[in-house]
Amino acid sequence: MLESTKELLRNLNITSTNTSLCTGTQWLTSTNTDTKKVYSPVDGSQLGEVVYASESDYENVIIQAQKAAEFWKSVPAPKRGSIVRQYGMKLRDHKKNLGKLVSLEMGKSYQEGLGEVQEMIDICDFAVGLSRQLYGLTMHSERPNHRMYEQWHPLGIVGIISAFNFPVAVWAWNSMIAAVCGDVCVWKPSEKTPLTAIACHRLLESVITENDLPEGIFNLVIGDYKIGECIAKDKRIPMVSATGSTRMGKRVSEVVGARLGSSLLELGGNNAVIISEHANLDNALIAAVFGCVGTAGQRCTSTRRLLIHESIFDTFKNKLVNAYGQLRIGNPLDEHNHVGPLIDTDAVNTFTQAVQAVKNEGGEVLTGGKVLSGEGYESGCYVKPCIATAQNHYNIVQEETFGPIVYLIPYQTLDEAIQLQNDVKQGLSSAIFTDNVQEAERFLSAAGSDCGIANVNIGTSGAEIGGAFGGEKETGGGRESGSDAWKKYMRRQTNTINYGTDLPLAQGIKFDL
Repeated sequence: MLESTKELLRNLNITSTNTSLCTGTQWLTSTNTDTKKVYSPVDGSQLGEVVYASESDYENVIIQAQKAAEFWKSVPAPKRGSIVRQYGMKLRDHKKNLGKLVSLEMGKSYQEGLGEVQEMIDICDFAVGLSRQLYGLTMHSERPNHRMYEQWHPLGIVGIISAFNFPVAVWAWNSMIAAVCGDVCVWKPSEKTPLTAIACHRLLESVITENDLPEGIFNLVIGDYKIGECIAKDKRIPMVSATGSTRMGKRVSEVVGARLGSSLLELGGNNAVIISEHANLDNALIAAVFGCVGTAGQRCTSTRRLLIHESIFDTFKNKLVNAYGQLRIGNPLDEHNHVGPLIDTDAVNTFTQAVQAVKNEGGEVLTGGKVLSGEGYESGCYVKPCIATAQNHYNIVQEETFGPIVYLIPYQTLDEAIQLQNDVKQGLSSAIFTDNVQEAERFLSAAGSDCGIANVNIGTSGAEIGGAFGGEKETGGGRESGSDAWKKYMRRQTNTINYGTDLPLAQGIKFDL
């Protein structure tokens, strides 16, 4: 490990990475002994090593979480919000260091790493306000001298299974909202990014200690898919939030559904941007390039398809190819670079297979598609972002490739473009660039985009935390982050109070004794 990396970990209070379990301030020793090395896709260097938790380790954590849940649900919501506020302040203090670790372990640019930590800070701020706004409703009763209302109660334990591409933000979306709702959390991070998870819990330690909180409110279990299976099967966990591939989500949904539990799924995206003949092409170009190559195309909201009006197809195609020629690819900690590495060589292989597949189906590669080698690219995880012409029905276009490849598809009418946009299995994010108000409103109407996110004159990537985040169809249907997504982390209860002296029944039913 580079000396600078050791210093970075020390700054985040990570003196040892050889661990896998945390219940707040206690870092438990696993019953396993085999260590798993953690490598950076930036330069291939070893960052540390962890021990994967066993099923018995998981059981120890769950027992602690159950005890904590009984305490935490009784703490007033604004006081729970105060804990989240203090954590947000810790994140502010360590934003640069945690952002750098995100970049180093995952491979996204340093600016994007900082942005991810800022997203954590933002969701903490949102959750603090939410802690005083967990509103129910009052309803008029049909019976005299009766009052009805509804209220929301904590679920208990929330399981969180997160993916490598947003190794810390998605956990914060779930855990900070869940915390103010009165839930405790058990987090299984991606095996590919365990160090950032350890860093998040190290920053939590002082908040927990300073507030004299019990163990088990925030829990970390690092492990492979077996730990994910434990969470999905566990009847003690009423709700499981899982982020990742559609294949993974289907498995989680099946297992959680079999025990009649609740799941919140944020899965694959196959996102399209419609570029109208009425578009501001300069803005569309900037949005398209960031949407396609930001995070090296490893966002669930990355732009996979550009649906371009035939009258401007060649013009925009040439602009895009020219812009790609100016991209700087390399170490993501160098802020002069635009594109960092893919997460690992398996992702590189998936990318190159997609490039070959679009050629085989009749598409033309306009630029990129190659694996980079030589000085600065020793990890083998760097590729040249690819632009290809294609048709929407191609098999490879119908699938999500988690990498920087985008397909250019011409269209003639807006109705055709919307049909093409919707004609995939996924339904996460979508956008249209147009200065024509009729086109914009048509796209946003019930007959327009079928995605959970639909934007006008901004790209598919880069959602704000104030809105509910999620999608339809094989994206899973879940909603996280803002708006009223908090309701997923609580159970609704309807209450009726009879303050009269007799007992009238609903619907006018008579039952006299």
